Amino acid sequence: MHYKPLIGLNADYRVSQNETPDFSYLAAGYADCILKAGGIPVVVPPLEEVEDIDCVLDNLHGFVLIGGQDLDPNRDGFMRHPSVRPMNPRREIFDRLLVARIIKRRMPVYGIGVGMQLLNISLGGNLYLHLPEDMPNAVPHKDPLDPGHRHGLEAVPGTLLEEVYGDGEIRVSSMHHMALDEVAEQFMVSAYSPDGVIEAIESNQEDWFAIGTQFHPETPAATALDAAVAYCQGTPLRNEIEARDPGKLEHVTERAAQAIAARFGDGAVEGATSGDVITAMR
Repeated sequence: MHYKPLIGLNADYRVSQNETPDFSYLAAGYADCILKAGGIPVVVPPLEEVEDIDCVLDNLHGFVLIGGQDLDPNRDGFMRHPSVRPMNPRREIFDRLLVARIIKRRMPVYGIGVGMQLLNISLGGNLYLHLPEDMPNAVPHKDPLDPGHRHGLEAVPGTLLEEVYGDGEIRVSSMHHMALDEVAEQFMVSAYSPDGVIEAIESNQEDWFAIGTQFHPETPAATALDAAVAYCQGTPLRNEIEARDPGKLEHVTERAAQAIAARFGDGAVEGATSGDVITAMR
């Protein structure tokens, strides 16, 4: 039997407007990336009970925390900057409960945008609330007139992100005005933008695979190389599936496979050529 990892995705939430009802929803790019990486996406709507969240997580192999509107700084003891556009409280309350349970069980996790920010503050880090004021010399990280806005990225040598991206110029899809300030001690920085803004983190704990990117590899503006980051999360999940049914794994990028071997040992995954993956992602 061919097993694939089940990857959770927290749904966004929007209240009723005019005659439309409240609804939970997900940008298709998130699920598409998981499918292309060999997993099966499982969309989780906002839940209120911790027992319900645990019941869902018991049946998943990993989780992707999606991007969205801003976290409410008031919940962390900070004043709300006028630029902050808080996400719907129903989603934020759920997201905070969800991340606490993910951290407790050391579930493999990939946080994107506000998902990375929530991982950081949940473990004691904090945020810049508005880059144009907190870092006035920063390059633009958001362009309201250009949803495909991109900027440069500098991966930290020796990190998983650097191993995945390799050498050469890196440009990523960017759409944020908040960013990480102090990084929680359980994480290390794995990439900066040229202005020094933190763009990616990864766990420094041997028993926990966790990565976060401020940039969005799931957007239409992302490249196939950006999307290769999604394969990193699949690594420990693939090991679990391999134990269940040897030889049945989906292909991963050549770079991701090499990074995985360096981190988790030779033979951790079945490698494929980068051309295979780029072709599949077109």
